Parts: sequence; structure tokens; C-alpha cells
Amino acid sequence: MPSLTTFKLLKQEHNARRGEFKTVHGTVQTPAFQNVATAGAIKGGLSAQDLQQIGTQVMLCNTYHLHLRPGDQLVADMGGLHKFTRWNGPILTDSGGFQVFSLSKLRKITEEGVTFASHLDGHRIFMGLRRVCRSRQTCSTIAMAFDECVENPAQHAYSKASCERTTRWLKRCKAEMARLKQEGKATNPDQLLFGINQGCTFADLRVEHMKQIAELELDGYAIGGLAVGEPAEVMYEMISEVEPYMPKDKIRYLMGVGTLAT
Repeated sequence: MPSLTTFKLLKQEHNARRGEFKTVHGTVQTPAFQNVATAGAIKGGLSAQDLQQIGTQVMLCNTYHLHLRPGDQLVADMGGLHKFTRWNGPILTDSGGFQVFSLSKLRKITEEGVTFASHLDGHRIFMGLRRVCRSRQTCSTIAMAFDECVENPAQHAYSKASCERTTRWLKRCKAEMARLKQEGKATNPDQLLFGINQGCTFADLRVEHMKQIAELELDGYAIGGLAVGEPAEVMYEMISEVEPYMPKDKIRYLMGVGTLAT
């Protein structure tokens, strides 16, 4: 399936890139910082109109938290995330993989997905590939593929097995999204799919995983599982190891990293 987006590289100095990312919900000038609306609401009392006035380009929501509050069905009944939030620009829905990390005491991972005990009231939630794909059919512009963010430090053997499972999940997620679009069941037929590079702080796993997911011809690629407790110099080392193997013609996303200057 051809990509539904366009990334144009405008300028590059060493590994730093300046680009233009066109989507069905608007064009993003990169590099860009994404404002976070975890459960569909911006923290700090800001409205979608406030974001537009300060020049925000992309809003980020989280699949796990949206599922709990306000709930997939409510968002769908209100016409999708854009109508629910009154934000007309690009929206990225996060994978849920960070919750696999941050809620490690409340979840169980299997090949089929992850079962959580809700951090709100303890009720059991199963996030499998079909549920994740369907819950993302809330008109977000970009869907991050379901993955596992491995805690640091981790054993090499466990990290390797986790990467392999994340790749299998990615392939199934891509196939499921294609099926929903082909059968006319996708709320947003122009939704994009980004894959996430994992591998903890093991350079060999990071590189091999990036090579594997690069072959899948996705709309964009992210580096995940960093800035979760490892030293900053280790984070930069992992980025430097992975970068040469990322597709040159696709948008890139460094997940969970960003500090606003004051």
C-alpha cells in the first residue's frame, strides 16, 4: 500500500534534518515538539484554540488513557478525536507501550497482547492487536504501532525476545489496519502507521530491530524506549547507532524526549 503522506527533506547538516511533513490534517514543519493531551485534554487548562494561537503543530493523545477516560466509544460517538478535542491539526495516538513499562506491576504480557489492571479502579483491560487498532480508529492522523518499552536495566536475552515480539505485533498491526481500510471499516482511511524501534540500551539489538522494521515500508519511524532512566549519554549513543539505518525518505520521531526552555 503506498504511503498516504509526504516527507520532504529541506536541509541537512550532519545528522540534523529540517523537513516538511504533509498529512491529511495539515503540514508539519520539522523538527517539531508535540503538545501532549494524554486523555484528549491539554494539561494546564489550555484549549485547542490556545494551541493554535501559540503555533502548535501536532497534538499527542495516548491509546491506553483514552480507552479508560473518556472511553473509545464516547470519542467515536462524538465524531472522533478531532471533533472531541476541537483540534483540527494532526493528532498522533501513542502506542500504549510506555504503559507496558510504567505500569509493569499491573500488567501481564503474552503473544496476543497485554492485560492491565486499570490504575484507576483495578478492572482488567486486555489490549490486543485488534483492540488497539480499532481503538485508534478515532480519526487520529498518526497511529503508533503497539510495542513493549523495556525497563532499564534489562537482560539482553529478554530485550531480544521483546524486540522480536514487537516486530511480530507491528506486522500484525499493519495487516489489521490494511484490512480495516480495505473493508471500509476504518473511521479514518487516511490514518498513518509509524513503527517503533526498541532494544533497550543494547546497540546490536537496536540496529537489528531498526533494519527489520525499515523493511516494512511504513509511513514513519520512531525511536522508543529511551529517556526512561538511562544516562543521557547512553541515550545519545543509542540514537547515533540507530540513525544510519533509519529510512532517509521517511519522517522520524524521538519518543518521550523534549524539554521546553524557559
